[in-house]
Amino acid sequence: MNIKTDLIGSDFWSPEFEIETRDDGTIVMRQADELTGYLPTLADYLDKWADQTPDQPWIARRGADGEWVRITYGTARDQARRIGGALLSLGLGPDRPLLILSENSLEHALLGAACFYVGIPYAPVSPAYSLVSKDHGKLRDIAATLNPGAIFADRAAAFAPALEAIAADGRYVLAVQDVIGGAILFDDLLNGDAELAKKARRDVNSDKVVKYLFTSGSTGSPKAVINTNGMICAMEAMVRDCYRFLTKTPPIVLDWAPWNHTAAGNKVSYLVLTNGGTYYIDDGKPAPGKFDETLRNLRDVSCTWYFNVPIGWDMLIDKLEQDADLAETFFKDLKMMFYAGAGMAQHTWNRLRTIGRKTTGHEVLLATSLGATETAPFALACTEVQDKSGNVGVPSRGLLLKLVPNSGKLELRLKGPSITPGYYGDPEKTRQAFDEEGYYCMGDALRPADPDDLSKGFFFDGRVAENFKLNTGTWVAVGSVRASLVDAMDGLIRDAVITGENEAELGALVLLSERAAKMDEADLTAALGERLAQAAKSATGSASRVRRIFVLTEAPSFDKGEITEKGSLNQRAMRANFADAARHLHIGGPGVISV
Repeated sequence: MNIKTDLIGSDFWSPEFEIETRDDGTIVMRQADELTGYLPTLADYLDKWADQTPDQPWIARRGADGEWVRITYGTARDQARRIGGALLSLGLGPDRPLLILSENSLEHALLGAACFYVGIPYAPVSPAYSLVSKDHGKLRDIAATLNPGAIFADRAAAFAPALEAIAADGRYVLAVQDVIGGAILFDDLLNGDAELAKKARRDVNSDKVVKYLFTSGSTGSPKAVINTNGMICAMEAMVRDCYRFLTKTPPIVLDWAPWNHTAAGNKVSYLVLTNGGTYYIDDGKPAPGKFDETLRNLRDVSCTWYFNVPIGWDMLIDKLEQDADLAETFFKDLKMMFYAGAGMAQHTWNRLRTIGRKTTGHEVLLATSLGATETAPFALACTEVQDKSGNVGVPSRGLLLKLVPNSGKLELRLKGPSITPGYYGDPEKTRQAFDEEGYYCMGDALRPADPDDLSKGFFFDGRVAENFKLNTGTWVAVGSVRASLVDAMDGLIRDAVITGENEAELGALVLLSERAAKMDEADLTAALGERLAQAAKSATGSASRVRRIFVLTEAPSFDKGEITEKGSLNQRAMRANFADAARHLHIGGPGVISV
């Protein structure tokens, strides 16, 4: 059958769907129209805009003097060719990739462009693997997997312990400053042979690997997700089909999120590149001491598309409500607000919609989506105005979505041109990631917003691997329970680990917010108890009702896999590593708050 969705102007899609329901309850859903009309490689897009709009800024970052330093498409291609030629001369190639340890920067961007222009894979990894980890264990595993020909760290001295941990004969170190141990200066790469790069460019095609992006590795060594030109360019065609305003005016983006994550490193950065827009690097972030820089930049740059994580929106909404000039600049050219990384609290959702309408006189779309590193990442997207947060939308054009009944849930699987071919150097994990029909197994469960009309989208219904059963045999959707509890605690906790496997009722080990940590102990206990009681009263059953909580005072460990580089908790690792606290929680005793 065909189902047509509601249309919100001409800035967004209006897809029709073909839906099949199999005898076993499996649902297969896809858009009726085929995915077409995209170039085969990222190098093609850089050439396109360097030829058509050579003076258009591609990427910008504030310099030491506080002014924006902008690199145009014409300059970017010229420098990508020179850097690419230098990297080829150092022996880098398909089997000797570039490993990037440091955060977002103009140099990082140019190195990435040089690599995809000449066919050298590169791998940006979380700076936390170098600067937070004490043993550099995951970084060692990454280096062993890739065997990089060169390693880039913008500040060599700051990354010295990490560089020492993965140093090997034949691996060059590239740096912008604080050069140590014979490292090669980034500026010297600009003297590379551009003609050598042009020659290599002719062999770049859709099957060439652009980069390796590493999963968080929370349950073991990080996996190297292969990202080819073909899958990235197909993904960006899906984005362009969904967010049609991108084709009308070159997108303007200000973003702080790290490029070692697929959301910023693929979707957002290549959203700009493939549509001839400008990417402003935000050196601020939603963290103490950093957010003022984001506000400074938002007063300077009017975005057409803006992303943040929910805690970032929580911080921004206060300022937008207090500062009409900031709100005016923020909403002047904005086509949509986007959040990801965690669930958004309903009160934040409501306030953002309200300030958007107040400032512009019309509804500004606030939305989220669902994807993974393995899906490049854009997969499902929501473009219908919603009254509540959480709808992750419908499948993009060109993707097949399969929902498989699993333990009372609908497990999500995807197949299409934007899906990774697998994990580099790990055929067994690659085999395990796909089902017998070639669908990538996301590990997420979805719940239809309207079971009678799947075009209305889906809600995230937990990670299948995180879920467990109560002693009644009832399955618990950990993800949705956690999100509901955090929301119900109204800013007193920043995260929660849901417990209760083989128990009669649910509990939670909670991490306090900064505001709660400053409260008087008695007042805090009373406030936590009151909100827990309200949350329990509104829950619909034992599998969603948290009856007891216990405050953790020990911070989650990055090296133990309890927290990912994204800052999210690994529920399974936390339950295993804090098993004594969980037992205390369910037995009862000092510090346990119960209803």
